Amino acid sequence: MTTKLTLTIDDSVIVQAKKYAKTSGKSLSDIVENYLMTLTTKESKEEEISPRILKLLGVIELPEDFDYKKSLTEGLSRKYKL
Repeated sequence: MTTKLTLTIDDSVIVQAKKYAKTSGKSLSDIVENYLMTLTTKESKEEEISPRILKLLGVIELPEDFDYKKSLTEGLSRKYKL
């Protein structure tokens, strides 16, 4: 089921959005709908954590001053012998 929605948007944004929709070969309604769907789907996915991942929480204890970026860089350097 589709429902009509009225939005208040700045004129310049509407002009740019219509140009984008035309070059994309999509309707402005489709673009807005897909964008809103992406936003709402992202939020629900971020909140849900797989039970398998939850089991891994706390398995590894690292020092407070652990620098994962440094560790990753060192590991990649060894791997590619930089």
